[in-house]
Amino acid sequence: VQLQASGGGLVQTGGSLSLSCAASGPIARVNEMAWYRQAPADERELVARITRAGSIKYAESVKGRFTISRDNAKKTVFLQMNSLKPEDTATYYCNAAIVPAGLYSRDFDYWGQGTQVTVSS
Repeated sequence: VQLQASGGGLVQTGGSLSLSCAASGPIARVNEMAWYRQAPADERELVARITRAGSIKYAESVKGRFTISRDNAKKTVFLQMNSLKPEDTATYYCNAAIVPAGLYSRDFDYWGQGTQVTVSS
C-alpha cells in the first residue's frame, strides 16, 4: 500500500495550487484521508481531513481558502488551495487510514512522500 502525492510548486501570493494524492496497492477500504504540512523548524500540522462519508475539518488558518475533497472510487484525496499566503509555504503530506486487503479488521496509518508548496511574497 502506498500514497502518491502530486501537485504543488511555486506560486505568488494570492495564487492557487491544487494537490492530489492517490492510494494504491492491495486495499480493502480507505477511511479518513487528510493533508498535513510542515514548514522548516515547525511541527507537522493538520491542514484538513475528510472522512469516507464526507465530514470535513479544516485548520483555522486555511478556512475559507482551502477545500478538501475525495473520490472514493479512485481512492484519491484532493486539496484546492486558493488565496495562498507566504505562511502557507511548507511541505505538504497526505495521510490516510487504510484497511489493507486480506485478513485485517482495522485500518493503518499511511503517509505520502510530501510535496513542496512555496508561496512567494
